[in-house]
Amino acid sequence: MKANHVIVAMVVLIAGCPALAQAQASVDVIRAPGSATVVGTAKVTATIVAIEPDTRAVTLKDGKGRVVQVEVGEEAHNFDQLKVGDIVTTEYREAISLSLSKTSGQRSAKQRFTEKRAEPGARPGGTIGREITVMADVLSVNPKEKTVTLKGPEGNVVDVYVDDPEQMKHVRKGDQVEVVYTEAVAISVTPGVMK
Repeated sequence: MKANHVIVAMVVLIAGCPALAQAQASVDVIRAPGSATVVGTAKVTATIVAIEPDTRAVTLKDGKGRVVQVEVGEEAHNFDQLKVGDIVTTEYREAISLSLSKTSGQRSAKQRFTEKRAEPGARPGGTIGREITVMADVLSVNPKEKTVTLKGPEGNVVDVYVDDPEQMKHVRKGDQVEVVYTEAVAISVTPGVMK
């Protein structure tokens, strides 16, 4: 996955830019016996106020009048479809899932990337994401403190807070657990004016 994709550039410059950092955010927690998942979503919307085709620079303005300019790389399909007045929506989604089911084998980590860009001729946009799955050893369980101490494949030790006492009943020192971390960024461009 190339770091200079339009999606990465826009997310870094929109979500990471104080001028456009007024995101709508939400957090959801999903619990089940032996597992828990926390999902966070942030959404930023801005309007295209200027386009410089020669440099592929796009100027964006949020609902509070803050302005930022981003460069859209050559790898972004359908740049010529962008128009002043189009609305750019960036949605960032992050999730971590801890499964306290017993597994066996060595500690390990694997990473998977996903990418989907707009088809030629369609409105600009796309999604990129990654998923990291780690098998970790349980070093200790502390029901009083509501923590499980895990050791990952590179020897790193992390304390994970487990709010639900029922979850703690499913894991013991010496067990292995699976931790899945996912993140995805989606950008869409639609005609219209921001309200």
